Amino acid sequence: MANEATLFWEVELPIPFTVANGVGIEKGTLLKLTDPMTAAAADGAADVLAGIAAEEKIASDGKTKLGVYRRGIFKMTSDGSISVGASVMSDGTSNQVITATTATSGAKTLGTSLETAADGDTFLVDLNIGSGSPNS
Repeated sequence: MANEATLFWEVELPIPFTVANGVGIEKGTLLKLTDPMTAAAADGAADVLAGIAAEEKIASDGKTKLGVYRRGIFKMTSDGSISVGASVMSDGTSNQVITATTATSGAKTLGTSLETAADGDTFLVDLNIGSGSPNS
């Protein structure tokens, strides 16, 4: 997969989320959260986020649980320029991250940029769902 998130430092173990049996999810996919504690590939900039897939989920393999990282340091790809210390969120379409807007709050915030990045750069992100404050 292009733009997959790559674990750089593990700070917490992944936790199991429910996933649909018939859907494939690649390792490193940014996941959205649905009720009850269910994860699916993020597909909108305003998604409430579950975390990052810790392993591959093969479609129709009978598995309905998937390990999901909610904390850790990940190498991710930027969609636009991002400043060090900025809160980041899903770009919604390409498994990349963008600077969080002032309207972003709660679990829509993925974490904090640990490096400055230009459009298309890979950079370190402190994955911490719901952390940080919206950027102005």
